[in-house]
Amino acid sequence: MKLSLILVLGLFLFASCVVEKQPFREGKILGGKQVSAATLNLGYTTYVEYCIQCHGMDGKGNGPSAKGLLPPPRNLTQGLYKFPWVPYGELPHDEDFARIIRHGLNGSAMLKWDISDERLDAVIQYIKTYAPQTWEGKDKVLGTKFELPKDPFGDTYEHIAIEKGRKVYHVTAACTQCHRAYATREEVQGWAKEAGADIDTTAADYFQLKSQDGEYNYKILPPDFTYHPLRSITDVQSIVQRLMYGVTGSGMPGWKDVVADDELWALAYYVKHLQETGANLTERNKLMDKLGGSQ
Repeated sequence: MKLSLILVLGLFLFASCVVEKQPFREGKILGGKQVSAATLNLGYTTYVEYCIQCHGMDGKGNGPSAKGLLPPPRNLTQGLYKFPWVPYGELPHDEDFARIIRHGLNGSAMLKWDISDERLDAVIQYIKTYAPQTWEGKDKVLGTKFELPKDPFGDTYEHIAIEKGRKVYHVTAACTQCHRAYATREEVQGWAKEAGADIDTTAADYFQLKSQDGEYNYKILPPDFTYHPLRSITDVQSIVQRLMYGVTGSGMPGWKDVVADDELWALAYYVKHLQETGANLTERNKLMDKLGGSQ
């Protein structure tokens, strides 16, 4: 209890020491829009109060609480943001920042923050000032927003979606190039033969996750959908959004127009099914035992 109190007081004093009440004397053009000095100053004080512990005063993800965190806090000076709903590498909209700040990122130290709309908007604008090369100027264009395709399955045909999704995952989209397989080699070869596809299931790491080179100065391990929490996912619809747009800086591309819309939904239902399987230890063990026999 005493240690917790000391830590809280220490962070409060740290924040108090670094606050400059009015660091901005004039506004900036960020993402093609004018932002007032008053908004940026409010964003600064909000950031100091809520964000510096992890993201650091210089925005490089090196705050006093950052040591040992996995994944590490985002380095905001890079101007790279993993989970917006825009195509890979394009500029996020304010609503993308708001969604992540409001809902947090599952399985990480990025919590949900219940702050006023005014402070939310202000801290979003302030965060952009850490990456002027990305945000400053009238010529900056925000990313493309795709229309969410209609769900062709719904709850009634979810079981059909899951079965279709298994084939999309293992054959059509070949997700096992980065993620692990959740079907036996024999099953996948059968689906590949039906589709007239050439799928290699002989690799020694077929049932393993394959680490990827990322743009954040550390290796990125794709999730095991039966084990790892999915950072920005709340429901099937959000899985479809993530599949459409990809994960910026991680090697996970967007699949919009690469596979058909019904295949995107089927894949999303299958991922949700894998999550639910993982949440039931008995069911997960049964799946792993089955796959263990095929290795």
